[in-house]
Amino acid sequence: MLKLTRHAKNNMRLYKITEKDIKIVLEQPETKFTEKDKYIAIKKIENKFEDIPLKMVYKVEKGIKIIITAYPVKKIYKRRHE
Repeated sequence: MLKLTRHAKNNMRLYKITEKDIKIVLEQPETKFTEKDKYIAIKKIENKFEDIPLKMVYKVEKGIKIIITAYPVKKIYKRRHE
């Protein structure tokens, strides 16, 4: 089950991100890692966002994935701790 924060919904409208895009990134991330209690998933979605990857930040509470934010990211920074 998914829940979207107001911030995530606003970004979805701004960047024309669909719920289908969100599900694709959640189910098939190219990169996924954690920072404290949050998960970060990144994936390029074919024919969208001019080949810029979509980045999502979310957390899981009681089995529900809460999408905090989602946006196309122009620059991917390498993680310090792999």
